[in-house]
Amino acid sequence: MKKILLLLVLSLFSFSACEKDDICDANTATTPRLVIQFYDITNPTVLKNVTNLKVIAEGMSEGIVFNGNGNTVSIPLKTTQNTSSYSFILNYGSVSYSNEDKITFNYTRENLFVSRACGFKTIFSLDATNPYSHTDAIIPDLLWIKDIRVEKNNIDTENETHVKIYF
Repeated sequence: MKKILLLLVLSLFSFSACEKDDICDANTATTPRLVIQFYDITNPTVLKNVTNLKVIAEGMSEGIVFNGNGNTVSIPLKTTQNTSSYSFILNYGSVSYSNEDKITFNYTRENLFVSRACGFKTIFSLDATNPYSHTDAIIPDLLWIKDIRVEKNNIDTENETHVKIYF
């Protein structure tokens, strides 16, 4: 009887040391990306599809190619710096015509604790006086982006458009 009681007590102690598994739920909000929508410069209320757009982050050799006729892209901002630079190449892969513009986004960062399982997320706030700089590529080919408008300075969700690009 003493052996059974001892075994039972040891079993209880071994299970009391177990902790609940911490798994970050896929629906938990994490660090949001910057949501950009493209509009027609001649009719600013109309969304405009971008064909074969390639977006490359500064310092990277490969980028993301948007082959379809989409009008929205979401790009990550750096969580360790207050600027992120991207090259936007219109008509990427075209033998006859492609055009590259560079946009640098300026922002501040705030890290927020989400949970023990998910860790921290970073939210961003585009600089109120100088949210971006827009330049041509190293090899000048004229700017294809005609206007950039910040719709929402605080980037805390991906459910809304933060920046509108007109071309």
